[in-house]
Amino acid sequence: MQSYNMSRTQSFYAIGLSYKKADADIRGHFSLDEASKLALLQQAKENGVESLVVTSTCNRTEIYGFAQHPFQLIQLLCDNTRGTVEEFQDVAYIYKNKEAITHMFRVGSGLDSQILGDFEIISQLKASARLSKKHGLLNPFSERLVNAVIQASKRIKNETEISTGATSVSFASVQYIFDTVENVSDKNILLFGTGKIGRNTCENLVKHTENKHITLINRTKDKAEQIAGKFNLVVKDYANLQEEITRADILIVATGAQRPTIDKQIIQSKKPLLILDLSIPKNVNENVEELDRVTLVHLDFLSQITDETLEARKKHIPAAEAIIEEVKADFNSWLETRKFAPTIKALKIKLNEFASAEVDTQRKKLSDFNESQAELISKKIIQKITNHFAHHLKDDGVSTDESLELIKKVFQLDQTSTNA
Repeated sequence: MQSYNMSRTQSFYAIGLSYKKADADIRGHFSLDEASKLALLQQAKENGVESLVVTSTCNRTEIYGFAQHPFQLIQLLCDNTRGTVEEFQDVAYIYKNKEAITHMFRVGSGLDSQILGDFEIISQLKASARLSKKHGLLNPFSERLVNAVIQASKRIKNETEISTGATSVSFASVQYIFDTVENVSDKNILLFGTGKIGRNTCENLVKHTENKHITLINRTKDKAEQIAGKFNLVVKDYANLQEEITRADILIVATGAQRPTIDKQIIQSKKPLLILDLSIPKNVNENVEELDRVTLVHLDFLSQITDETLEARKKHIPAAEAIIEEVKADFNSWLETRKFAPTIKALKIKLNEFASAEVDTQRKKLSDFNESQAELISKKIIQKITNHFAHHLKDDGVSTDESLELIKKVFQLDQTSTNA
C-alpha cells in the first residue's frame, strides 16, 4: 500500500474475530463499548497510528488500519478489552492490503454476516468512520474505501434480493417465542435493556401479537420512556427489576453491559420463565439454568437460522459479488490515480520552473514583451503536457511503475516530492 501514497511506511490491515470461529464468550471478551472505543482511538493516536476504523457488534469485532505490523493493531484491541493475545490468535483473522480491502467490502455488503444479507453492519461502519474522522484518524484512503463499501452495500440492497424476507435475529426471537410459548398474547413480557436487537424484538412482538402486557426497564429511565412512547409500553424503574422478573413469563435481556446483569439470585419466580439473552457479551449468567423452571436461550442459538428464506438469498450472491467487483474496480482506479498524482504534481512544478525562467529571459530581451499573455500560454501548454502524461499513465497497457521512473529520471524530479 506504500506505493499508493496512502501511507508513509505502512500497510493496510483488517484484523478481528467473528462468529465463524469465536463463540459468544470469546466475542464477549473482545467486545468494545463506546468508552472502550474512544480509549482505543486515543491510544492509537498516542502511538502514532495515522488511520483506524473500529467496529464492534454482537457478531464481530474488527479494526481496519495502517500499521508496520498487524501486532500493533492486535495490541490496541487487547489493551482495551478483556481479551488476550493468546485468545485472539486462536480465533482471529488478519488480512493485508488487497485482501483487507476485499474483506471490508464483503462485511459491509452483508455477504460475511451471520445471517446472509443482514445490512446492520453498514450503519456501524459509517458511525465508526465518523468517529475516527472526528479524532483525526481517517486518512484519504480509509475515507474513500468506507464510502466505496457504503456505495456497494446500497447497490446490493437495491439491485438484488439478497436481503428480502424476514431473517433477522429479532424476528427469529419472536418466531422462537411463538413456537415455544402458548397463548403469547396473554403472557407478561419484560424487556430489560434498550440494545438494538432488543428494541427490534420488542417492535416485532408489538407488530405480531396483541399483547398488552409488555414492560420495559432500563438503567437510564428516559431512554426506556422514549422507546415505550413509540410502542405504547409500560416503563418501570430499574429498582423494580426483581419484582418485574417475578411477574414475567418471558424475559428479554438486551443490555450493553460488559458482564452479566441477571443471575439466579435475582430470580424468585415460581412459574416457568423463558429468558432470551440477546446481548454480546452475555448478560445472563448461565447459573440461571440451575433453576428448574427457567429456560435460557442465547443469541447464537437464534442466529442459526437456515430456513427457505436464507436458501433463496444464496441465489443472489453472484449478483452481489459482481457489484462489489465493479465498485472495487472504481476504487482501485482511484488508487492508481493516487499512485502517480505526486509525480504529475512534481512534473507540473518543474515545468512551471522552466516556464518562469524562460519568461524572465524573454522579458529582458524584448522591450514590448507581453508578460500576461506569455504566462497564459505557458499555463495552457503545461496543462496539456501534464494531461497527456496522466492519460498515458492511466492506460491499462502501460507499466505505470516504469513510466513513473522514466518521468522522474527525464525531468530530474526530486524523489521526496514524488513520495509525499
